[in-house]
Amino acid sequence: MKRFAIGVDFGTLSGRAVLIDIDNGEAIADSVLEYSHKVMDKKLPCGTPLGDDWALQHPQDYLDVLEYTLPDVLKKSGIKKEQVIGLGIDFTSCTVLPVDEKGEPLCFKDNYKNNPHSYVKLWKHHAAQYEAEKINVLASERNEKFLKRYGGKISSEWLIPKIMQVLDEDHDLFEKTHRFIEAGDWIVMKLTDTEARSSCMAGYKAMWHKREGYPSKDFLKALDKRLENLVEDKLNSTICPIGSKAGEISDEGEKLTGLVKGTAVAVANLDAHVSVPATGITEPGKMLMIMGTSTCHLTLSKEEILVPGISGVVEDGIIPNYYAYEAGQACMGDHFEWFAENLFPYEYEQDAQKKGIKKLRYLEDKASFLKPGESGLIALDWWNGNRSVLVDADLTGIILGCTLQTKAEEIFRALVEATAFGTKMIIDTFKEYGFIIDRLIAAGGIAVKSPFVMQIYADVLDTEITVSKTPQIPALGSAMFGAVAAGAACGGYDDITHAAEKMAGKDVCMYKPVKEHVRIYKDLFSEYKTLHDYFGKGGNNIMKNLKKIKKACEK
Repeated sequence: MKRFAIGVDFGTLSGRAVLIDIDNGEAIADSVLEYSHKVMDKKLPCGTPLGDDWALQHPQDYLDVLEYTLPDVLKKSGIKKEQVIGLGIDFTSCTVLPVDEKGEPLCFKDNYKNNPHSYVKLWKHHAAQYEAEKINVLASERNEKFLKRYGGKISSEWLIPKIMQVLDEDHDLFEKTHRFIEAGDWIVMKLTDTEARSSCMAGYKAMWHKREGYPSKDFLKALDKRLENLVEDKLNSTICPIGSKAGEISDEGEKLTGLVKGTAVAVANLDAHVSVPATGITEPGKMLMIMGTSTCHLTLSKEEILVPGISGVVEDGIIPNYYAYEAGQACMGDHFEWFAENLFPYEYEQDAQKKGIKKLRYLEDKASFLKPGESGLIALDWWNGNRSVLVDADLTGIILGCTLQTKAEEIFRALVEATAFGTKMIIDTFKEYGFIIDRLIAAGGIAVKSPFVMQIYADVLDTEITVSKTPQIPALGSAMFGAVAAGAACGGYDDITHAAEKMAGKDVCMYKPVKEHVRIYKDLFSEYKTLHDYFGKGGNNIMKNLKKIKKACEK
């Protein structure tokens, strides 16, 4: 009897399940459900307004994904549920929610449903920047070892700053919270009745270390005396390695998914990180770029090297026996979507409708006729802050060089080029610290759908880029870990390397740099770097000053 695994990928706007043949990695069926509550960044469903830089979600949307997509892929494929031997989950992160003693989200309770802090704080919730800066100052003063593993700065996107924001702004809700838990770990708990915290999520987003654990009680107490017992009281010090089995489908899990009780469930994983073995990367020398709403840059090493400005280095963080490194850009697809929705000229919209194409495709078509440098524009890609290598959510975007003759497609191209320059800053930083990156691999929606963007990246980076065209690559990676959780004895695999040999995506295309474009982009990148350092390293704090003025005007 054929054996299958299912991967469920929880993204920013939707969740998707993919049924995978574990013998060859072939996707048999997939199903997608958009979150009905979407991203709540202006107000709650009840109308309660949210502040600047908030980004919340409703955990019911995640349960709806399980209830809809898993039965749907079984129905579409026609296979028997008994043929599914393993299930894997990946999630955007840090995406964290407060739960009670029974593991129920506080926002499900009538007395908290109007309270913003009772909901899920999405990865791009940046309203905890004050708390992140407080951590960074204290950790720097104390020369805390953990700080260097995260490039010298802790991000406002991560677990402890978000918990601190709750403590600072709503002490009562903080006290009522039994656990603060990653959404990926929460979903696994709902499926298995077991709280199995992911080493990947804890390592990259909660400052946890394989041998040293979380930041010390002494540090947490110095940060705020009410945090001294945070780990024991509100987290869980038992961390499970990725690739291990978190548990098995429980009675509740069976009702949610339609899968057989006792089916193996893998420890949750990060959406970008789980994609590394799904593209066949299981050793150093390669970097994966996951290009979607944001971009993550991931690579492996045999050594722990402390690289400034990265998002973290975690032992066994992606592949066992390797140190795995993450860097990233907080704004990619969001960047382009913002422009298309807010600055798309009326006449362009009319023309796009006549041609039956979407706004972004229309912009790409027009921008593709421009030569590098032709617009006279350059931009900074910080519309959602800077994740790497400056690690500062308070930075904002810039477009420089506009005139009365500047066209929309010229600005759009400059924004695309800015994201490529941001990636080059990241890669150059890794190389400066001794990394050899001889192959770039890209995956994700933008990489697959936009030859225009990928050619610009190849030209800016002056390197050949391999694009994995396998659809739903994170879900494939999660299915691979589901097969590993089941183990060889049940028809799966005993480790992720063997799973990758059989199941990794093999459908690829290549982009090669154009020499004359490379020369121009070298000059433009020099100008980008000047702006990057001037506005990002304290030469001019106008971006932060403008934010302060804006907040003062809103009071």
